[in-house]
Amino acid sequence: MSIKAFSEYLLLEKKYSEHTVMAYTRDIINFQEFLIQHHDTEHLLNANYSVIRQWIVELVDKNISNRSINRKVSSLNSYYKFLLKTEELESNPLKQHKALKVGKKLQLPFSEQELKLVLENSIEIIDFETARNHFIIELLYATGIRRIELVNLKLNDINSGNDQIKVLGKRNKERYIPLINSLKKSLNRYLEFRKDLPEIIDGDMLFLTKNGLKIYEKLVYRIINKYFSEASSKSKCSPHVLRHSFATHLLNKGADLNTVKELLGHTSLAATQVYTHSSITELKKVHANAHPRNRE
Repeated sequence: MSIKAFSEYLLLEKKYSEHTVMAYTRDIINFQEFLIQHHDTEHLLNANYSVIRQWIVELVDKNISNRSINRKVSSLNSYYKFLLKTEELESNPLKQHKALKVGKKLQLPFSEQELKLVLENSIEIIDFETARNHFIIELLYATGIRRIELVNLKLNDINSGNDQIKVLGKRNKERYIPLINSLKKSLNRYLEFRKDLPEIIDGDMLFLTKNGLKIYEKLVYRIINKYFSEASSKSKCSPHVLRHSFATHLLNKGADLNTVKELLGHTSLAATQVYTHSSITELKKVHANAHPRNRE
C-alpha cells in the first residue's frame, strides 16, 4: 500500500488538515530513506522493530529532541495501523513500543499588563494594516482560537447580530465563541479600512493582506512577534502564547475548566488541563486571602 493512499486516507476520511498530512508523510518518507541507506530496501512492510530501533538511535545521535522523535515514530505507527486496517500487514512492529521520555514544557502566558500595553499603547491605528493587526491580536486573545483558525475565518463567520463567531476547528468541527464588545469595535474599524483597499481578490475571507489576498500563517506569527517582542521579555512571542494567555486568564478569574475546554475546541479535558499550572500562583493568592485559618 502506497504512502499516497495513506495520505488520502488521512485527508479524506480522518479529515486531517493538509499541513498535518504533509507532516505525517514527511516522517514516513524519512524512515523510508533510512531503510534505503542502511538496509538497501524501500519497503516499509519489511521493517521489524529492531530496524525501527536503529532508526530511533540514529535520530538520537543527530541530537533530534525526544519530542520530535516521538512525533516521527507516531506517524510511522499510524501508517502501520492503516496497513493493518487495509489488511496489508498482519502485525504492527511498533505494537510494544514505548515513547521516549519528554520533559514537561512550561510555557508562560503573557501577563494582563503586557496585553494591555500592546492593545492600548503599542499600536497607533492609522491605516488598514495597523487596524488589521490590532484586530488580529485582540481576536486571538479574546477568543483563544488557533492561528490557522483565524487565517481561515470568513466574513460570514462573524454574526454581530447574535454576538458570536463561528470557528472551524480541527477535523472540521464547528464551535461558536461569544463576540465581546471590544471585539465588535475593533471589527467595525477594521472593516472600514478593509472596504477601501484598492483591490480585493479573496473577498469572502475576513483577514486580508494589503494586496487583497487571504492572510497567511507566517504573517500572523510575524505580527504577534513584532508587537509582543517590544512589550514582553519572554523568549517566545507567538500566536499560541496568546491562546495560552486566553485560557490561563480565564481560569485565573474563576472560569470553569469545561467551559474553557469548549471555547478552545479541545476534544478532551486533559488537553485543557495543561493550562491550569499557570493558575497555581493565582490560586495560592485566593486561598491565602480567603481561608479563615490563614488569618490566625
